[in-house]
Amino acid sequence: MIGRLRERSPRRRGRQALGLVLLAAAASLAGCGSLKYEPGAAPTSAAQKGETKRGNARTYVVRRGDTLYKIAWQNGVDQRDLARWNGIKDPDVIHVGQRLYLAPASGPERRTAADAKRTSSGTPPTKTGASPPAKSRTAAPAPPPLPPPAWSWPTDGEVISRFGAVDGIATGIGIGGREGQPIRAAAAGRVVYAGSGLMNYGQLLIIKHNDTYLSAYGYNSRLLVSQGQDVAKGQTIAAMGKGPEQQPRLHFEIRRNGVPVDPLPLVSVGR
Repeated sequence: MIGRLRERSPRRRGRQALGLVLLAAAASLAGCGSLKYEPGAAPTSAAQKGETKRGNARTYVVRRGDTLYKIAWQNGVDQRDLARWNGIKDPDVIHVGQRLYLAPASGPERRTAADAKRTSSGTPPTKTGASPPAKSRTAAPAPPPLPPPAWSWPTDGEVISRFGAVDGIATGIGIGGREGQPIRAAAAGRVVYAGSGLMNYGQLLIIKHNDTYLSAYGYNSRLLVSQGQDVAKGQTIAAMGKGPEQQPRLHFEIRRNGVPVDPLPLVSVGR
């Protein structure tokens, strides 16, 4: 009996030693793990990359061929607001891949483009210390709207689709005619978009007349002016193309501070 106990004791000691080794290994691994996953070393989330929404604001990523005016147009906002919300000083300078906010921020979430640049470069934004005086927090009043230009009819033909109609694009009017007939600038201005990047508009021109008014000409078969070009009132700028129903038409819009308005009362006065 004593002999059997003596025979088993080396095995017990072996098992105990193995258990101690395993416990030491587990402790070592646990220590390594705590170093590997310590706070700050976790994988960066989308939020930490700055890809979160600002409150409930939607965002848009600039693509090739975009302009600030085109983005504002397709999202129904004033291009001046879009520039202000994103700290853009020159509306002609945006970059492919740039993320733009389509609504203003409020409270502590407000950041300018300069703040974002400083943060991404590792330089913390300037500390403001105490709360700024009420005057600096008050938004500047919007400038008064400029008067509309003296509009002229953009092409020869009858109105076949009215503002707000369910058929076609409700934000403008449709003017019928023949394919290839001249499309004219309804007022003097500068072409701020020329292309086919906006869905449902075909080949489109957008003209800025002043800081309040823009006009647009869609469904063209050919564009005769280019982006950045100044045009005179009545100048031929495009050739009429076909609308979605494959009938010749011009889609014509006027926007005041980014909001579509019925062109008929305005153009009728200017004719």
